[in-house]
Amino acid sequence: HVQLVESGGGSVQAGESRRLSCVTSGYTSTTSCVAWVRQAPGKQREGVVSIDTDGSTRYADSVKGRFTLSKDNAKNTLYLQMNSLRLEDTAMYYCAAYRGRFCAGSPYWGQGTQVTVS
Repeated sequence: HVQLVESGGGSVQAGESRRLSCVTSGYTSTTSCVAWVRQAPGKQREGVVSIDTDGSTRYADSVKGRFTLSKDNAKNTLYLQMNSLRLEDTAMYYCAAYRGRFCAGSPYWGQGTQVTVS
C-alpha cells in the first residue's frame, strides 16, 4: 500500500523560505520518477519539479533558481526547498510518485500541503 504524506506548508511572507517534505511508504523512489506538483485556486495543476531515476531534474520556469528538490532515500523522503517565495507561489503542493521512469502515467498522490504567501 503506497502512502505519500506531505508536510511543511503554512503561511509565509513574500521573500521568505519554506521547506516541504514528503514521506513515502510502500514505494521505492530510486526506481521511479517523483515530483512536486501544485495547484492554485481556480487553476490547473502545475508541475513544479520532477526527478527521474537517473537523477535528472526538471523545474518549471517559474521556480528555477528559487526552488530545489532533494531526496533522502534512507528516509524515504522527498524535499522541496522554496526560497524567495512570491505571492504567485500560493497553492496546494502535492507529492507525486510515478510507477516507473520518465514521469509518465498516473502517479500516486499525497493529500497535499497548503502554502500561502502574503
